[in-house]
Amino acid sequence: MEKVTLQVNGMSCNHCVNSVEKAVKGLGASATVDLGAKTVAVEYDQSATSLAAIKEAIEDQGYDVV
Repeated sequence: MEKVTLQVNGMSCNHCVNSVEKAVKGLGASATVDLGAKTVAVEYDQSATSLAAIKEAIEDQGYDVV
């Protein structure tokens, strides 16, 4: 399992948290959002998905991965 923490701008509420976590979960990974730090801690299996796909899924929800 690979672990990475992403800086994500644009998240401000529980709806944001749910959107991001659901998008990442849809790829077979797990995500923990920290609104205060504007980060998303992601754990994923490289054989199932890629970091690029995870970033794209978050950006598709309307947030900026920096």
